[in-house]
Amino acid sequence: MSYPELSNRVVLVTGASRGIGREIALEFAREGCCVAANYNSSEEQANELKREGKDRIEIFKADVSRRSEVDSLVNSVVSRFGKLNILVNNAGVAGTMPIDQYDEKKFEKMWDTNYMGTQYSTIAALPHLKHNKGCIINIASNAGIGTDTPTGPVSFYAVSKAAVIMFTKRSAFELGKHGIRVNAIAPGWIETGMTTGGKNPEELDRVKANIRGRTFLGLTGEPRHISKIATFLASDGAAFVSGQIIVADGGRTDNLTHSV
Repeated sequence: MSYPELSNRVVLVTGASRGIGREIALEFAREGCCVAANYNSSEEQANELKREGKDRIEIFKADVSRRSEVDSLVNSVVSRFGKLNILVNNAGVAGTMPIDQYDEKKFEKMWDTNYMGTQYSTIAALPHLKHNKGCIINIASNAGIGTDTPTGPVSFYAVSKAAVIMFTKRSAFELGKHGIRVNAIAPGWIETGMTTGGKNPEELDRVKANIRGRTFLGLTGEPRHISKIATFLASDGAAFVSGQIIVADGGRTDNLTHSV
């Protein structure tokens, strides 16, 4: 589906050099947006993304867990493009950690990137989004809602993503009066470097078979499944949608809770 109204809108995608963020950046570029693709350490992959996006993607380096760098990032994007219409808070760090083996530094890295990065970027972008009645799309996780995982204990990761989900709902409540829509996508298991790294082919096949067996559709996810939702949420077709968490996980059957 194409959204002509997105043409020449400026979108900032954090954590865009790899995985879901990369595909989101490319999808917005295909829709004719001017894309500011943020990266932190993966410079080579960021440059590859810029080449693939041709004249539609510019890359910007910043660590979203540092507020000063986020402020500079947003200022640089607006200086380059003259405006900011759409913010996609995608940058994230995953990690497994049993509760009884708590590692403070490991948790702080997840919290500072996954939640604080979302908060910092939202605050920095807010004056520009108010001016343009823009929208915010946060990338959460179905772990933050309450699903099990076959790949290890992720309670602390889930906590950071649950915070993103609540921040999405609360900021939608507060920012609606400015015409700003805020929604989140909560992906399930998506095949990216984050989920496949360190696994040999046999191990990966076992993980994917396990995931398929835990979904209504019997499928595993791909980045394109998330990027298509992101462009819809930014389009005029979603003009009456705010404060929503769109779960895209193939219909997981292993929810830890079904309460509403």
